[in-house]
Amino acid sequence: MVADRPPDPHLVVHPDLLRPSFGTRLRRYFLTGLVLAAPLAITASVTWWFVNLVDGWVKPLVPAQFWPDTYLRFPLPGFGVVFALVGLTLLGFFAANLVGRTLIGAGEALLNRMPVVRGLYKGVKQVFETIFSQSGTSFRKVGMVQFPQPGMWSIVFIAQEAAPEIAGKLPDCDEQIGVFLPCTPNPTTGFFFYLPRREVVEVAISVEEGAKLIMSAGMIQPGDALGRNGGNGNGPRLSP
Repeated sequence: MVADRPPDPHLVVHPDLLRPSFGTRLRRYFLTGLVLAAPLAITASVTWWFVNLVDGWVKPLVPAQFWPDTYLRFPLPGFGVVFALVGLTLLGFFAANLVGRTLIGAGEALLNRMPVVRGLYKGVKQVFETIFSQSGTSFRKVGMVQFPQPGMWSIVFIAQEAAPEIAGKLPDCDEQIGVFLPCTPNPTTGFFFYLPRREVVEVAISVEEGAKLIMSAGMIQPGDALGRNGGNGNGPRLSP
């Protein structure tokens, strides 16, 4: 029976060598704090900007006696948003009645007689009706098309089918569909074009996930928030 030999001291790794250095741990602490604080700061800044913007729009329309600032020694932001929400809700309720529909119809008839205002109002109204329509199909699906050349695939948002007036002028007899190809990192700009439906490959992700994929230039993949990057979604995985 061979006796156990003592371990070679040259092959034993000291525990302190396996621990990260102080600088490495400090860097990880900083990155963890940055990942936690930066989204909160940006969200708070954008929210504060939006609240002040709405307050500036609504405040001149509301009498001063209804504003808390009149009775307080300090400004109280946010009441413009409350007034806007209440006002828009009341406007929708008013428009649902017969009297409201009659007055709105009369106002739209007056706008239709104005050459420049007529086109602007109709275009903006149609865009809002399409975006907020519960039964519409515009930009509710994500797809991929070969762009800018064959073999290169780009993310697109699928719109509606081409109208008969447009489809009849296209050389391809197959069903034509409109797609919007957004640009990185600003998805509100891009290209809109028609192409045969067979050339569009639908992707089983939401429009929100597609927008994140485009804005992050591919760094945020679909499912990262609850999957690979986030684990259970409780925070960043930058453990020291």
